[in-house]
Amino acid sequence: MNCEFCTGETVTKRVRKHHWLQGRLYIVENVEAEVCRACGERYYHARTLDAIDKLLKGEHEVKQSLKVEVVGL
Repeated sequence: MNCEFCTGETVTKRVRKHHWLQGRLYIVENVEAEVCRACGERYYHARTLDAIDKLLKGEHEVKQSLKVEVVGL
């Protein structure tokens, strides 16, 4: 596919994704995405996002917990 922002070509990769669900931030590893070779924009299939939601709503292994600061500019 071609990137909507720069028209570059995308390639399928496994990435780390920030994912918000019910007011909580998760970092999900090994997520399939189409990534633009030129600008790095990522695209996720709806079925992938649905699978992440399903995983996080159920019992799941937590590899690590991180403390994150939220700041304003």
